[in-house]
Amino acid sequence: MLERIGGLLEGKNKVILVHGNADADAVGSAYALAECFPTAAIYAPVGVDRIAKIVVDKLGIRILGECDISEYEQVVVVDTSSPEQFKPIEIKIPANSIVIDHHRPTGKWEDVIFICDDRRTACCEIVYEIICSSGIDISRNTGMALLCGMLTDSGHFSFANTDMLRVFAEIMDKTGIEMDEALNFPRSDVGISERVAVLKGMERSKFDRVGDMIVAISYGGSFEASVCKALLSAGADIVFVGSQRDERFRLSARADQGMVRSGIHLGEIMKDLGKETETDGGGHAGAAGLSGIGDVEAMLHICMQRTMSEFRKIKKSREPLKGAPSS
Repeated sequence: MLERIGGLLEGKNKVILVHGNADADAVGSAYALAECFPTAAIYAPVGVDRIAKIVVDKLGIRILGECDISEYEQVVVVDTSSPEQFKPIEIKIPANSIVIDHHRPTGKWEDVIFICDDRRTACCEIVYEIICSSGIDISRNTGMALLCGMLTDSGHFSFANTDMLRVFAEIMDKTGIEMDEALNFPRSDVGISERVAVLKGMERSKFDRVGDMIVAISYGGSFEASVCKALLSAGADIVFVGSQRDERFRLSARADQGMVRSGIHLGEIMKDLGKETETDGGGHAGAAGLSGIGDVEAMLHICMQRTMSEFRKIKKSREPLKGAPSS
């Protein structure tokens, strides 16, 4: 399958799409494909996030903000679990487009060539394997883009598995990139806007708990991922942070690894809520999202209640059976 995808990418004029507020994994995947299978344009219909913008600026990646995808022979979509992730822009993805993803499948891609491995921590891993299967050597810049995508999607290795670590090391060996270079590349000084957003998010937070498990929620206007990180650092086990823009909301969810090992899968929770509320949700066990039309505070409340229910199940599973001999 990987060799087939590589064959379909070769020699065609392509446009590579990334999801709204695209992260470094999406941008790194798109850039690597564009560099290794020319000619290709990268289209971000709803922009890129702060960390991805750092990678874009440092590597000099050209990102299109407007594009007529009908002008291209081949359409490729990376790191995007459903077409709804392009909203509020409406994009009709042509039949026989190529979709490369690593999220739990949502069933919302139709009439496309779909390659997905949700065991992968980052989409960049799959893209790297496609490149290797075609016998193409990667440049140092391409390697750095792939490493940044893996770093950010793994939470700087917090959610990495051994497969990702092997790929990461292989890219370092091939490109001569040192670990400190990779770690520092997507970093920048935290600006005043982000610092204020995090402090406001902390101030607006609410929490509840079952036993020693804490879920926290908050809302704001920007930097949802940073607020999530701050609330996890403050002691929460699972965090939901949302923002509202007119009638649309966006929600980010994060869990620590202890919760993931206890059976929490935020991607499944967000996917189920998306079906129930006719919104778009999904993601990984430890990091997921939900977006659509609705009231963000109501959605945050639903997320908290659903998590509390999961906490009760975990607590019950930890309790010794009645009548069982004590050790």
